[in-house]
Amino acid sequence: MAAPPTPTPTRTDRPVLEAQGIRKVFPGILALDGVDLRLFPGEVHALMGENGAGKSTLIKVLTGVHPPDAGTVFVDGSFQRFAEPLEAQHAGISTVYQEVNLCPNLSVAENILIGREPRRLGLVHWSALHERAARLVTELELDLDVRMPLGTYSLAVQQLVAIVRAVDVKAKVLILDEPTSSLDRDEVAQLFTLVRRLRDRGVAILFVTHFLDQVFDLCDRVTVLRNGRLEGEYRIDELTPVTLVHRMVGSELRILDELAATSHTGPTAGPGSGGAPFLSARGLARAGAVQPYDLDIHRGEVIGLAGLLGSGRTEAARLLFGADHADGGELRIDGRRAVLRSSRAAIAHKIAFCSENRKAEGLIGELTVRENIVLALQAARGWTRPLSRTRQEEIAARWIEVLDIRPAAPEAQVRNLSGGNQQKVLLARWLLTDPDLLILDEPTRGIDIGAKTEIQKLVTRLAAEGTAVLFISAELEEVLRLSHRVGVLRDHRLVATLPNDTTLTPDRILGAIATGATS
Repeated sequence: MAAPPTPTPTRTDRPVLEAQGIRKVFPGILALDGVDLRLFPGEVHALMGENGAGKSTLIKVLTGVHPPDAGTVFVDGSFQRFAEPLEAQHAGISTVYQEVNLCPNLSVAENILIGREPRRLGLVHWSALHERAARLVTELELDLDVRMPLGTYSLAVQQLVAIVRAVDVKAKVLILDEPTSSLDRDEVAQLFTLVRRLRDRGVAILFVTHFLDQVFDLCDRVTVLRNGRLEGEYRIDELTPVTLVHRMVGSELRILDELAATSHTGPTAGPGSGGAPFLSARGLARAGAVQPYDLDIHRGEVIGLAGLLGSGRTEAARLLFGADHADGGELRIDGRRAVLRSSRAAIAHKIAFCSENRKAEGLIGELTVRENIVLALQAARGWTRPLSRTRQEEIAARWIEVLDIRPAAPEAQVRNLSGGNQQKVLLARWLLTDPDLLILDEPTRGIDIGAKTEIQKLVTRLAAEGTAVLFISAELEEVLRLSHRVGVLRDHRLVATLPNDTTLTPDRILGAIATGATS
């Protein structure tokens, strides 16, 4: 998989696709602000940025899903304004998404030519369909039986079929959105072989990924977005993994100075770190999600997990809560072997988990603040022992006051609250269960600085009171300010667990993320 990229086209070559000054606003969100992008024929161009940087929105603008509020798109020098994805496809822009959008019950040939089947007398001409699909597959040097149902092939092969289909619709630009996120190393190599063949035929390929190694292995140039803005466009040979990570995440201090007093900055930090751990994981793993890892978490200790999106942070945490089932390794809680077959089992062991996706996996928008707060406690009690309405109201009133949830309206639908107050409701739900271990996955993402500061102070206070906290965040400064130790993940592997002493800096963590080395 280590073939070098071809030379980048010269600056005098005309881009096959050029976006200029793209701006896109959703209610209350500036998703893109003056973003430029150039794609040249015969190159693989990476689009990089952390979660929320604007990558997905830019792709949707380029492919006609969303119209831009400002800016222009040119294909082969001609101005384009796509009203729907089909118009973009007719202009030569095809997209293959992370989740393959094909029909596994149909044959490979039918999937390649769906909607464009050769016909005779109004009926599908099956022999011509199979011959044409086989010719396309052979031209791209793939070994596939086009008559077989697509579902009999692996996900990697299904990705290849989706790409063959895109090529057959005469794609000038092929957008690959996280195509390798569910593939193993050999499958990635197979995919990359096809991508290089298409590159050599003159197709411009936009490659979206969170895997740094793949960018340096495959791509010619990279465009980096940060917070909806263009950070820069670079040749790959102008960057190292460390400098690319810097471009993606920035180096600005994002936490208020008042948090400095609560930072853990010495090797002895962590009041519970000297005794037996509350939770101990050894060789814990889930195939395709996270490689075997060891981790100890003590009472009164904040363990930070750092790494780029897609590095395996969330996957590692979900194994500790029973949200996903481990298929390897051992977990001990208070020294006793524990098998967490469900989230309810984890709650019984006094483990709580606040998901990074609070809308899809945390809160129920149609329920009230009161109902959302008492949800976990009611689940722990069992539905045969319902909390009385009076008790629910007392609980909700207490936590609304403790966490300063605004508005202080327990009967308000939670979906109408701001992001920061929704996060507080989710925290109230789990704090109500009096957990020994609180797992927080991106608890401050997408909320205002005031709410962010309050949540971080709460984490510090909980640790001081003896709660173990696993804190996941893409903001390295936030991880350093709150954590006693920092686990660093890269490509679904825990590469280091570093004490948060005076030598630990954002640059050192970035180095571990970029290279896997801890020095």
